[in-house]
Amino acid sequence: MREPAARTDSGRVVASFGRRHEVRDAEGRVWACVRRGRQQDVACGDLVRFAVTAPGQGVTEGVEARSSLLYRSDAFRQKVLAANADLVVVVVAGRPMFREILLTRCLAAAAAAGIEVLIACNKQDLAESAEAMAQLDYYRNLGIRVTGLSALHGAQALAPYLQDHVSILVGESGMGKSTLINALVPDAATRTGELSAGSETGRHTTTSARWYDLPGGGAVIDSPGMQVFGLQHLDLHDLEQAFAEFAPLAGQCRFSDCQHGDEPGCRLKELAAREPRAAQRLVWLREIVAENRRVAHWERPGQG
Repeated sequence: MREPAARTDSGRVVASFGRRHEVRDAEGRVWACVRRGRQQDVACGDLVRFAVTAPGQGVTEGVEARSSLLYRSDAFRQKVLAANADLVVVVVAGRPMFREILLTRCLAAAAAAGIEVLIACNKQDLAESAEAMAQLDYYRNLGIRVTGLSALHGAQALAPYLQDHVSILVGESGMGKSTLINALVPDAATRTGELSAGSETGRHTTTSARWYDLPGGGAVIDSPGMQVFGLQHLDLHDLEQAFAEFAPLAGQCRFSDCQHGDEPGCRLKELAAREPRAAQRLVWLREIVAENRRVAHWERPGQG
């Protein structure tokens, strides 16, 4: 006698833990699922089809077409962060002081994915926030939206930016993303961590990407705090377009294959000579390109 066909259903991925993920169906039920075999990675925010294998459990059979995908990549693998998001909120702060190179990489990944960006400078109740906000003036002048808030004393200031969007919060550990989630979604029960008194670096308190519906409409995805953000999936052309001050100059150098190094007539270097912050960002662009090329030519032990 033939086994009855497994029941199939569809839903939204509301949490992702590598091969395992949680899917919420149209009735609000949450299913613990695993992806079948080596099929594509499943990201928080994905719309998927799954086969029911046991009460509350299933196997993901397929992923619907995505409107966007934010991810990072290194020499070994890519890490999908969120699917179908239309706003990336990069959370920074003045204590501990955010690292501008990581902010730059987050902005580049969002731009390459075609997702709108907002920089949210948290902890405005601390004196160090004035320096952080001053540092962000450069990005505001590039046309990138910047807002200040305090997760402890005024997180709702962020709510109008998130309403009716699917947003993802990204940033370093210790910037206050989990505290923001707790304030914006009172029943989120997200664990928050305290800063280490010795190093003032944040502990990782979010270990997986998770979806939260917002009371005023829309949704927000909380992502794990990160210390690195690889961009192995971007080439020089992608990076030229992803750096807001360099995008209008792309293709205008004297040489069509300009690498923005020692070549004469480089428009990016001309801008860098006039603007110190652009000069630093050009250094970072070159570093990312060099890093990606090293990885592309890297051979694992035993290869060759």
